[in-house]
Amino acid sequence: MVIETSRLLLREMNMGDAQDMLRLYSRPEVQKYTGESVITTLEGIYDKIDEKRKEYKKYGYGRWITFLKEDMQFVGWAGLSYLPEFDKIDLGYRFLTEFWGKGIATEVSKEILQYGFETLQLEEIIAIAMKENIASIKVMQKVGMQFDKYAPYEPGGEDYVWYTCSKNSILKS
Repeated sequence: MVIETSRLLLREMNMGDAQDMLRLYSRPEVQKYTGESVITTLEGIYDKIDEKRKEYKKYGYGRWITFLKEDMQFVGWAGLSYLPEFDKIDLGYRFLTEFWGKGIATEVSKEILQYGFETLQLEEIIAIAMKENIASIKVMQKVGMQFDKYAPYEPGGEDYVWYTCSKNSILKS
């Protein structure tokens, strides 16, 4: 396991996670605020998992598959991702709808930030959300991230909400 919280276990994704990932990525309500299309085929999911696995090898971190500790039920994924277009490291998460509103995003985000700053020795971590994604913005605030700016994710695109935190600000709180 990479990270453990009071309720959750996080580990690297593998191809054996494809069915669970397909359940996640095939739901329009899950994909609504991601900027990504719904994926409805295992081939599409295999490509997505392969993408995530390459990040582990290249950077030593990534988006980790997330399970409930008590029964190993798949919840979704959460973790860090290097965004080369901005030269920034992004905190992100995506969960099945039945786990929304249960504090999972906040719980896991706190641990991921701590892991990023203490274990990986990162200096700064950002998080980006669509302005309409109020739930994710609240999570960013709850875990101690600070509003940075409104800016597009892609040139010429709509403005997103950008939050940031530094090693010093999180570890002191």
